[in-house]
Amino acid sequence: MNRGTWKRHERWWADQLGGTRVPVTGRTRGYAPDVEHSTYAVEVKAGKVMSSRMQTAVDQAVASAEGTNKVPIVCITQTENVRGAMNDHYVLFRWEDFCRLLDEHALT
Repeated sequence: MNRGTWKRHERWWADQLGGTRVPVTGRTRGYAPDVEHSTYAVEVKAGKVMSSRMQTAVDQAVASAEGTNKVPIVCITQTENVRGAMNDHYVLFRWEDFCRLLDEHALT
């Protein structure tokens, strides 16, 4: 991916989250976020980053949430971890569903 493309994605995420893109010259890999934000430590990945298995899981969560007013999420447990941890657990949202969840919490 060329430089302009990933920079564009970082800027888009910064705009969406209300943060600021951190230039590469202002960060060392892994020690500063791609996007400076008051709440989140944002790392941006763009390109073909989702495996077909993860995409299928998202599609299944979205399909099962249709018509229920529930937020579709994918819960992931990584059982083979090179960092030595027994298990790492993750939650995956689509951007639109994450925004919906944030909006719902803002109302409560």
